[in-house]
Amino acid sequence: MNLDSNSWNQRYISNNTGWDVGKITQPLKEYFDQLNSKNIKILIPGCGNSFEAEYLINLGFKNVTIVDFSEKALKNFKLRVPEFPDSQMICDNFFNIDGNFDLIIEQTFFCAIATNKRNEYAKKVHSLLNKNGKLVGLMFNAPMYSDHPPFGGSVKEYKTYFSSLFNYKYFEPAYNSISSRNGKELFVNLIKK
Repeated sequence: MNLDSNSWNQRYISNNTGWDVGKITQPLKEYFDQLNSKNIKILIPGCGNSFEAEYLINLGFKNVTIVDFSEKALKNFKLRVPEFPDSQMICDNFFNIDGNFDLIIEQTFFCAIATNKRNEYAKKVHSLLNKNGKLVGLMFNAPMYSDHPPFGGSVKEYKTYFSSLFNYKYFEPAYNSISSRNGKELFVNLIKK
């Protein structure tokens, strides 16, 4: 299984992006709609076509940084949102990123990284968040594939990665998933300890 930048780039070039629903998902839309401060620093790792960043920009958020391995995914985003600052678009491995953020958004990235990197993911997110920073988003709560993404999982497994690093504001089944993911997603709102 090859999960390097070239393989992800080829997926976007060939439009092999079954995880991409073509718009922001309802759980994240509803979460973003209730955020009060437009000045918070937001990171979206493994952003892909990043309909989430587009939605945030349209709401008036300015401090949004997106990261993806795939240059093609970032180019797709830039074509849709040409006003988005190039300095806030990073084509790199998430694990190489530095900075401090108030909010990190999870949307189909955790399920795309190799499962042996999940503990490293939790630690990296923790290190990037400011005091009381949050990891918010969606994670699959179902068995998926073992030989290629999306890799599934369970609440029990995920808590082994996050419990020592985060307090759980919300870690429950999503009630407003898209129909194809209904009953298979968790909405998480984790606060850095």
